[in-house]
Amino acid sequence: MKTTAQILRDYRGPALFSFGFRPFFLLASVWAALAVPLWMLALFGAGEDMAAIFTRDWHVHEMLFGYTGAVIVGYMIVAGANWTGHYPVAGRPVVLLAALWIAGRAAMLAISALGPAAAVIDAAFLVLFALAMWREQLAASNWRSLGPCIVISLIAIADIGFHARAIVPELGPASERMALGLVTFLITLMGGRLVPSFTSNWMMQQKIKPVPPPPGRFDQATVGVTGAAILLWLLLPSSPLTGATLVVAGTGLFVRLLRWRGWVAGRDGMVLILHLGYFWCVLGLVLLGASILAPADVPVTAAVHALTAGAIGVMTLAMMTRTSRSHTGRERRADEITLVIYALVNAAAVMRVLAPFLIPIHLELLGLSSACWSLAFALFALSYGPMLTRPWRRRT
Repeated sequence: MKTTAQILRDYRGPALFSFGFRPFFLLASVWAALAVPLWMLALFGAGEDMAAIFTRDWHVHEMLFGYTGAVIVGYMIVAGANWTGHYPVAGRPVVLLAALWIAGRAAMLAISALGPAAAVIDAAFLVLFALAMWREQLAASNWRSLGPCIVISLIAIADIGFHARAIVPELGPASERMALGLVTFLITLMGGRLVPSFTSNWMMQQKIKPVPPPPGRFDQATVGVTGAAILLWLLLPSSPLTGATLVVAGTGLFVRLLRWRGWVAGRDGMVLILHLGYFWCVLGLVLLGASILAPADVPVTAAVHALTAGAIGVMTLAMMTRTSRSHTGRERRADEITLVIYALVNAAAVMRVLAPFLIPIHLELLGLSSACWSLAFALFALSYGPMLTRPWRRRT
């Protein structure tokens, strides 16, 4: 079996498929820029035909499994290559996965005509990638990195459950909670490694001390409590115990975030945005717990969008920009356009979370949030697209 280095060295095809993150980051950004405005148009009554296609279920699925699934796969190809040393990172496997993802988006648009076939086409993408991850991790005997394999496998199962709602309606809400909870846990788990690591590297370069402490028992405990809270939310979504555990989990993650001293890295936008993404995860968990404990005061939609538009939107863009620059030979620095992208996606999240609290201007905030979201991802596609479609260049 070829190593990752050999695969990348021997590849002679289009630059877009020379590393797995390239097509998926580009496709995901284009889809994110288009999908939310389409949903908003349908929501605002653009026509019966649009409303029949761009339903609430379509919106949820395409954000959780379409957009987020593409970013996870793109990033995991990079991470997996680092873990095992022989991931199929370029060429035909990447083309196949990208084609499956595109087919899934088309199937979801034509679901009324395709029927059950749409579910099979869509679900194939995550199922095949999960199987590929297991194959590589087990072949490399890399037992320490099985956590992401398990999480992605469960997300693939949640996608199947989402489609099975046509047969068992109760599976719909459960699969949504399962997918959102798993992605949130993935941010908690992997963000807990990457955010302090990148922050420490930057602080050491700037000769700033003390650097964030290494992971310890407190970190393990907070991750454990977060996992337990998410499991409770899946099984007992209305229980006061679930609400209290979610608040405790969010509070613990906030203390963890404070220990990483992200404010010190305020001069480097590419480091600071990681802390902001993690903070949205903190806020989302606390709001979610509060929405269970005090449903009359805290709308659950605010909590859900703190986790989706906030934690997922901000953290995925943070990793997409950083990975794209790093793995195409560019300096890991947030230029002016990247800072605008960061500002727009955070503004979109803020307005989307505030909208359920401010009913008199609810629709206006939804429209502005959608515009900021779409513009953030459109700018990523326009500014980072050339990096992703051109050959790697040596840093000067």
